[in-house]
Amino acid sequence: MHARPRRSNGVLRKGAAAVELAILLPFLAFLFVVAVDFGRVFYYSLTIENCARNGAMWASDPLTVSKSAYANIKEAVEADAGSLQPALDSANISSTTGTDASNNAYVSVTVSYTFQTITTFPGVPNNVSITRTVQMRTLPRSPGNFSSP
Repeated sequence: MHARPRRSNGVLRKGAAAVELAILLPFLAFLFVVAVDFGRVFYYSLTIENCARNGAMWASDPLTVSKSAYANIKEAVEADAGSLQPALDSANISSTTGTDASNNAYVSVTVSYTFQTITTFPGVPNNVSITRTVQMRTLPRSPGNFSSP
């Protein structure tokens, strides 16, 4: 038979739970902070993607350009970046135009942002570079310029 330790009103069991919590609490706190930072990176990358999409939509439609509240592509991109802290730098916004393999005109908008984590832990990067590029075909300037598929 095995000898069981004597317990007086569960004191031994409560002490074991306290020791387990003391050992696991730093690890659980680390996981929580990493999860929060991962959620923030995901949110910021979606916001940067939407900013690039807004800029490409603004530049791809001549009617939108003429009737828009935004004067240029950078204003259209920054319109969706209001929740970013620190704010989006307009130097990190670029756009190009060109023609694809099917001879269709397109506009490409690239937005870059440097995300900073909440805390610094070993093994967790302090800064994460987020870059998103959206390419859209431009609409023809006149109705007769449609190309056949």
